[in-house]
Amino acid sequence: MQPPHVNFFSHPMKRIKLLEVRSELGAGTRGASLGIDALRVACLNKGSDYFRRYNSVAVPDLNHVLFEKNPFPYAKHIDAIYTVQKGVASAVEQTLRFGEFPLVLSGDHSSANATIAGIKAAYPAKTLGVIWIDAHADIHSPYTTPSGNVHGMPLAAALGDDNLPCQRNHPDAETEFFWRRLQNLGEPGPKLRPEHLVYVAVRDTEAEENALIERLGIKWVRLPEIQAKGSRQLAREIYQHLRFCDMVYISFDVDSLDSSFSKGTGTPVEEGLFLSEGENLCQDLLENERVVCFEMGEINPTLDHENTMAQNAFNILEKATAAIERRLRLEEVVSRS
Repeated sequence: MQPPHVNFFSHPMKRIKLLEVRSELGAGTRGASLGIDALRVACLNKGSDYFRRYNSVAVPDLNHVLFEKNPFPYAKHIDAIYTVQKGVASAVEQTLRFGEFPLVLSGDHSSANATIAGIKAAYPAKTLGVIWIDAHADIHSPYTTPSGNVHGMPLAAALGDDNLPCQRNHPDAETEFFWRRLQNLGEPGPKLRPEHLVYVAVRDTEAEENALIERLGIKWVRLPEIQAKGSRQLAREIYQHLRFCDMVYISFDVDSLDSSFSKGTGTPVEEGLFLSEGENLCQDLLENERVVCFEMGEINPTLDHENTMAQNAFNILEKATAAIERRLRLEEVVSRS
């Protein structure tokens, strides 16, 4: 195995591309589809040119099906979600194949399964690590979910683990059909191994998730450790844990922030990251040359009449993007020397 500091990609990425995913089909609370526009409003109010600097593409959503009857109680709207996720995975794969860095702005977090599938489709022979910065573990399946909301399932899909020892539901055959399609999105089989997943700031889990996390031995970095060590040391330790991964995807759910900062999200949780901790974590983690994709999601401005969540998230997004830019410039210089 090559040492972790080696750049595994023959050509450095040239630029950032924004992928806008407005689907909120996987969320339990309506309004996450407006999160990207709330970021744009925050950008305008700050006087930033952020959304003029980067090419962007909007992945088609099917949010209109929210007005229709849902026949899938254990995986709500999973048929439409599968269609949306095919588009997300394709957009991520194509962006990477064109030598660009996909920065995904998403509505609800169910799209992360498609992001992971797109990365693996672009680099099927390479090993993927995932850093999951979130209040929630998102490792339920239709067999264990208490809510039926698919934004609680992306990592179970990516890992290919239904957690049947903790089964509480009995989905019908059609639900199982689409669930298998989500698990096999991009290329057949699991996209991620448990030892290559790191939870950061996760603190609101159900018993079924806890049992699965323990069974799989997933690394879990809780808030006291984050505060004791600081983001730079923590980043070093996380990348040491992921030393056998060729590439890394970082997913940032805004509810990883403390609920005092994150009212504008569907599932705020107390005792989370402070804004400065979120900014520093993202910056330090994104400086690693193995990071091939960053995602931010779950902003819901309908729950936040002053758009505070989007303003806070935009500040984090700007700093995260600056870290990516610095790294891409450095890699370009190195490739020319």
